Amino acid sequence: MLVLTRKINESVMIGDEVEVCLLEIKGDKVRLGIKAPRSVTVHRKEVYEEIRRANQEAARSSFEGAREAQRMMEELGGSRGDGG
Repeated sequence: MLVLTRKINESVMIGDEVEVCLLEIKGDKVRLGIKAPRSVTVHRKEVYEEIRRANQEAARSSFEGAREAQRMMEELGGSRGDGG
């Protein structure tokens, strides 16, 4: 982990396109400003983790749904008999 010290209105660059600026310090809270292209998503870590968890759950659910659909198709195919 890189640890930096910044004063108010000083920035840190991440790559060529993302700038993080220290805007304000009040007690134990720090306000940051982030300039980034629209193509770069920026979330608080707790929001990012919730999105990631929801995406993993949706992918798992989708996979399980596809497996269930395949099982049902196999059952339907097997119940048609010779005349189907």
